[in-house]
Amino acid sequence: MTRLVRWTALAAAAALLTAGCSGGTSDDNRSGLSWGRCKATADGPAPSGEWQCATLKVPLDWSKPDGETIGLGLIRAKARGDDRVGSLLFNFGGPGASGVSMMPSYAPAVSSLRERYDLVSWDPRGVGASESVRCRGDKEIQSAESVDLTPDTPAEEKAYLEDAADFGKGCQEDAGRLLAHVSTADSARDMDRIREALGDARMNYFGISYGTELGGTYAHLFPKKVGRMTLDAVVDPGADTVGHAENQARGFQRALDSYLASTGQDPQKGSRKIADLLKRIDARPLPTSVPGRKLTQSLAFTGIILPLYSKDSWPTLTAALDAAERGDGSELLTLADRYNERDPSGRYGTTTHSQRVISCLDDKQRPTVTETKRLLPRFEKVSPVFGAFLGWDTAGWCHDWPVPGQHDTPEVSAPGAAPVLVVGNTGDPATPYEGARRMADELGKGVGVMLTWRGEGHGAYGSGSDCVDSTVNAYLLDGSVPKNGKVCS
Repeated sequence: MTRLVRWTALAAAAALLTAGCSGGTSDDNRSGLSWGRCKATADGPAPSGEWQCATLKVPLDWSKPDGETIGLGLIRAKARGDDRVGSLLFNFGGPGASGVSMMPSYAPAVSSLRERYDLVSWDPRGVGASESVRCRGDKEIQSAESVDLTPDTPAEEKAYLEDAADFGKGCQEDAGRLLAHVSTADSARDMDRIREALGDARMNYFGISYGTELGGTYAHLFPKKVGRMTLDAVVDPGADTVGHAENQARGFQRALDSYLASTGQDPQKGSRKIADLLKRIDARPLPTSVPGRKLTQSLAFTGIILPLYSKDSWPTLTAALDAAERGDGSELLTLADRYNERDPSGRYGTTTHSQRVISCLDDKQRPTVTETKRLLPRFEKVSPVFGAFLGWDTAGWCHDWPVPGQHDTPEVSAPGAAPVLVVGNTGDPATPYEGARRMADELGKGVGVMLTWRGEGHGAYGSGSDCVDSTVNAYLLDGSVPKNGKVCS
């Protein structure tokens, strides 16, 4: 089973390239970092020579700082200008997105920031080059795509829960002791070790999507170490497992309504038409142009989700829905495969594996099927298209998980920290705008500084608003803190 909505900076659409280190080293040996050229892997070629990679050792268990260690994969490109501020650390979301893979492809979007910062990212523990976790093989992943994620019968419920439990067992077998040490708090402590290794007195940070929860956790744990921190596409720190699912149902329905209105359709009627299509696919999966594969309801849902992350992708959604209405599931299947990181040869990425081991260690709440069934009418009222899927997800995602969760909601209060710029997009589907307001409030008075963009898509920076980009750049490059509550139309 795959969680169908991820708090990520659209990792599925980014270049999937994993970098390690090869011959040649440079500075920072004194701090435990030996920077060298990034090497090619089976997933893609090495990035250009301006990028360097390194491995940093950190404790497996932060309660035993002198005990067993694990390696974190890092990547950087040095600042171009002479007036260097320091390093700017990026996290692209997920949880589970690989910073080592994504940083080179994201760098053009933040080229102005590179004038004064080394651009740095890393693979958090449990991800990519940092002790990654793979919970099942490619054939098992494809087979699990036939599991009904909105079960209608006792037999479908049983298969749904058995698949969830099986996934957790696979994670435990692969990760071993690491499974209990991949929490957001663990990664926040890793971030401070990275800061030290980079030689920065304070943490300059750009967190996107889940990266905002990680940034808020860091600010809570190390308020006096916060430098210039920007949080964009903000996860609601006050929402528990059920709250997050309901928030996302609301956010994706809003995005779908905006999409439907842009095509001249009545959102309510258009949503009902899509919901009816999904019901027909549930009863009879659609044929596709890929031999041996059909479009199931779950894959169709995933294919609809992906284009809602960006307004630029809305025409793609129109074409895919039109094809599905004609009985051809090929285009929605292609979109679902992109989201699920499946390549033409049938190999799958492991972002969702990492996401699950991290989020299930973080989240204490484990709704039962009975509790979920009581919630479904509420979810379906919020969204006739996405409500049932996200409602059922609360029961299946961490069902029978091998290790207990740590909290209901993360603590992000950061009294005494420097101002943190919190950027909210009113049309964000995956991390609805209300979460940004909650984050700014919970960081504390004088710490959380709210910037609003009235736009569409996941995230605000680099999405076409000169107002947002110039405000964020002025803050990160010059330390210019905007007025709290500034709005960009």
